[in-house]
Amino acid sequence: MLAHSYSQFLPDENAMIAFGQRLITAICQLPSATNSKGITLYLNGELGAGKTTLSRGMIQGLGHQGNVKSPTYTLVEEYHLQGKRIYHFDLYRLSDPEELEFMGIRDYFSADSICLIEWAEKGKGLLEEADILVNITYADTARHIELIAQTAQGAQIITQLTS
Repeated sequence: MLAHSYSQFLPDENAMIAFGQRLITAICQLPSATNSKGITLYLNGELGAGKTTLSRGMIQGLGHQGNVKSPTYTLVEEYHLQGKRIYHFDLYRLSDPEELEFMGIRDYFSADSICLIEWAEKGKGLLEEADILVNITYADTARHIELIAQTAQGAQIITQLTS
């Protein structure tokens, strides 16, 4: 198991968005095609913890100007930015992991994709392994974010983020 991890206190929504922008910059600084399955982040946290806010910061960090909404009812929102395909999943309403097979889940994981997955535990057994677990917890009215590398690529991203 890799020992690369990073944590930070985020006092408000703006800090979460700024952190998301820093994180996507670190991801995009990796050499291209280091992994044929792209990059996968599992975004963990209670309802309202800031998973979608973090995703918004990442997506806007690549230049997206419009809304970034939670894909709670559509399961996935897709963005094409700077030569990357960003897939923002919200599996909260998924009743059976097999539903992911019907939507062609495996097609979303390719060398140029970045998959941000909320409620990944609901797709257990059908999702790609996370490069980074992103754990967001409440700290009174603020948030604490922890990144834990699960792959060598995840460790590279954390190293890039912290250098």
